[in-house]
Amino acid sequence: MKESFQKNLMELHGRLSNACEKYERDTDDITVVAVTKTHSESVINMAVSAGLHNIGESRIQEAEEKFNKIGHIARYHMIGHLQSNKAKKAVELFNVIQSVDSIKLAKIINKESEKIDRTIDCLIQVNCSGETQKSGISPDQCIDLVKQVNILPSINLIGLMTIGPYVEDEEQIRESYRLCNELFKQGKEIIGNDFDTLSMGMSNDFELAIAEGANMIRIGSSLFGIRE
Repeated sequence: MKESFQKNLMELHGRLSNACEKYERDTDDITVVAVTKTHSESVINMAVSAGLHNIGESRIQEAEEKFNKIGHIARYHMIGHLQSNKAKKAVELFNVIQSVDSIKLAKIINKESEKIDRTIDCLIQVNCSGETQKSGISPDQCIDLVKQVNILPSINLIGLMTIGPYVEDEEQIRESYRLCNELFKQGKEIIGNDFDTLSMGMSNDFELAIAEGANMIRIGSSLFGIRE
């Protein structure tokens, strides 16, 4: 696993560098979140040792088991759909919740954060592809949600997240990311410079996300291989 990971990491750096050169972006401006869901805590240790200090998980129970074993060695991102009844545990475990998709969920996160006297960084997940199987607020409701979440005292709203459509048409993928970037710019006008994170793109399409303004990408299979 370690040898293949090192090879994959080098290839990822190459793809990232090429994409930034092609689309006139700076590689230093792109944060890689290493997605370790379904992998063991040893994989998190390996990733952090290699300089990947942002770790993404999508299931609360799985993340809790791993984090309890290795401790707080990275910036932990909740990237999966978050149910309201799991919000308390998510606030305890994660540094960032990327999947806020309703004011109801945001208020619960805020309440649980207040209980433990912390302010948690959050992103609003937007369903820019319009695919019914995906979570996320609809684009036409996004800015209203930004305004509502922004006034919650124990949430630090830092940006938007979206998942690209599962299609081969690159222009359709880019259009989805372009829409999210437009919403991101509107959110920045409301909140200011603290609204600075646009999380778009995964192993199969992050170059297109970078082309459309992403400054955070979520990479799993390109680093750790195809999941079981």
